[in-house]
Amino acid sequence: MDIKVNRKELFKEILSYAKIIVGTFLIVFILNTCIIANAQVPTGSMETTVMTGDRIIINRLAYKFEEPHRGDIVSFIFPDDGKTPYLKRVIGLPGETIEGKNGDIYINGELLKANYTDEKSYDDFGPYKIPDKSYFMMGDNRNNSFDARYWNNKFVKLDDIIGKALVSYFPHPRILK
Repeated sequence: MDIKVNRKELFKEILSYAKIIVGTFLIVFILNTCIIANAQVPTGSMETTVMTGDRIIINRLAYKFEEPHRGDIVSFIFPDDGKTPYLKRVIGLPGETIEGKNGDIYINGELLKANYTDEKSYDDFGPYKIPDKSYFMMGDNRNNSFDARYWNNKFVKLDDIIGKALVSYFPHPRILK
């Protein structure tokens, strides 16, 4: 009789642990597919803001109720291949005309004052009229960034934005701005 009781108790104990483990995996799965994304930055295109090898957290819900703002660091699907995730900064907004001349960026003919980096690239580009629900992205490491200036499809559609980068947690922990 004691052996049967012990087996029942053991089975109940294993079942309770299994419920906890399955519940934990379910919560992590929902968090990682619906609310946040975890990524590692493979290139130096956003240095010195985000360094090569940084692990970052991306908020997938950031643009469900509002649109991206100029200066946001976002993860998105690269428009030239439709599958590769990229990380860049939003520079141009829908309806704007963007142009690069002599190392400066102009939005609707006016100098962009908040340039988010001290690095200047003297590659002229544009002018480009940004379509509705689309954005123009650039890396902070302007001289070492394969960004919208060089893509075939210059603009990232709102639907292709994965989310807003919030924090780098390893190996350089900080809030991303």
